[in-house]
Amino acid sequence: MRVFVAGGSGVIGRRLVEQLVVRGHQVTATTTDPDKLALLERLGAEAVVMDGLDAASVGEAVATARPDAIVHQMTSISARPDMKHFDRWFATTNRLRTAGTDHLLAAAEATGVSSFVAQSYAGWNGIREGGWVKTEEDPLELMKGTAAQAGMEAIRYLEDAVVEAGGAVLRYGWLYGPGASDTLVEAVRRRQFPLIGGGTGYNSWVHLDDAASATVLAVEQQAKGVFNVVDDEPAPASEWLPYLAACAGAKPPLRIPGWLARPLAGEVAVTIMTEGRGFSNARVRRELGWEPRYPSWRQGFREGLA
Repeated sequence: MRVFVAGGSGVIGRRLVEQLVVRGHQVTATTTDPDKLALLERLGAEAVVMDGLDAASVGEAVATARPDAIVHQMTSISARPDMKHFDRWFATTNRLRTAGTDHLLAAAEATGVSSFVAQSYAGWNGIREGGWVKTEEDPLELMKGTAAQAGMEAIRYLEDAVVEAGGAVLRYGWLYGPGASDTLVEAVRRRQFPLIGGGTGYNSWVHLDDAASATVLAVEQQAKGVFNVVDDEPAPASEWLPYLAACAGAKPPLRIPGWLARPLAGEVAVTIMTEGRGFSNARVRRELGWEPRYPSWRQGFREGLA
């Protein structure tokens, strides 16, 4: 199969390209940085410079590649988190999830590509009503009135557009692994990532390699609809954060009350730590036959940070 990976030089994109090539697929991978072309070529892909926010650039790249499937992995998330100004941190990514999605879907229609898979997110942002673990049938939390609202609205836009076009949306959990969690681990080691309130908010995690393997299955099976791509163990911050600190050889995290954290870290950080929801992976396991290498963040943290 000829697979077009938009955003192939990102942390998931690189692993996805590698796994697709190993499974015998012909891959065209894009990047916005000419200096990363050689990296993608070493992974076995045909590398192309493409601006995901330029319709002509996207249309030309897809038409030249003549793919059987398109995978949307385009983001622009700085490695330096800014939870207090979430809207600024995700501004370009929000555009890639709206205008960028439109450009890719238009290119898919113009070239007759019917198989489309796109990256979404499900790490803590389940609707804050009812139980602590959500399925694909539960709505995502739009975080109205917070700095994350624009980002959540962009995710909803992407999901609606891709599902309407007959494609698949993969809601990755909170990603970890080399290149994805380095900044978090360093902050934990410096005791700069405190536990807020009681740490009752849940997170769902997924290792980068497992996110990529689920994406390969979605491409090969021409999946449709929404899938939560998370590990088997949604957990509150009060469990995973001290465990991560121990695996990283750090002291236990500091604890601060929500009222103090709010002006320092912002409303989004407080919500994640105190009210965030986890997600169930039952559907992706059942329908795509996905078997994660790291079924629990406990194993992933331990083996990845030992």
